[in-house]
Amino acid sequence: MPIRLIVGLGNPGPRYADTRHNAGFWFVDRLAGDLGGSFRAESRFEGEVARVAVGGTVCDLLKPLTFMNKSGNAVQKLAGFRKIPPAQILVVHDELDLPVGIARLKMGGGHGGHNGLRDLHRHLGPDYARLRIGIGHPGIREAVIGYVLERPSRVEEAAMREAIGTALESVHDLVAGDWDKAVRSLHARAAPDREKES
Repeated sequence: MPIRLIVGLGNPGPRYADTRHNAGFWFVDRLAGDLGGSFRAESRFEGEVARVAVGGTVCDLLKPLTFMNKSGNAVQKLAGFRKIPPAQILVVHDELDLPVGIARLKMGGGHGGHNGLRDLHRHLGPDYARLRIGIGHPGIREAVIGYVLERPSRVEEAAMREAIGTALESVHDLVAGDWDKAVRSLHARAAPDREKES
């Protein structure tokens, strides 16, 4: 099914803007900029919303402003208003289980302990699409919270933004409803040396 709503997960405010956990915000900000869109605060949807044209098809972009662990409410409100089912929603988020610089598409599945996805599961169920932006893992579980809320090194940030740039090339196929083509294109372009690090 064609993607009609792209949600970037993150935390609002300058304190969190450059942290690993805001990779989803980075993606939709860049997508809006590339397509000439701009975000506006929409209190009824508890987030910032932009409408863009992707290959002639209108698509909504959303940045929930409810903080990560309450992201689902904002998504549910906008999706309900637009009558968009979960299968036509793409959620972009940071992923501990992928190396830095790797981006992967996935349809459905568990939340993997990610607080944003956990809340989305409560509101939407598990059957939405995900774009996972690899941030790597700190190595021990106890360090995860501090790690995701820290700014990555310059090298890591460059790799994350490169992965985002690569993933952006799949958006036209996703909005057109060609999921398989988008997956093949994105996954084929992953850097093999980075994947070997995982």
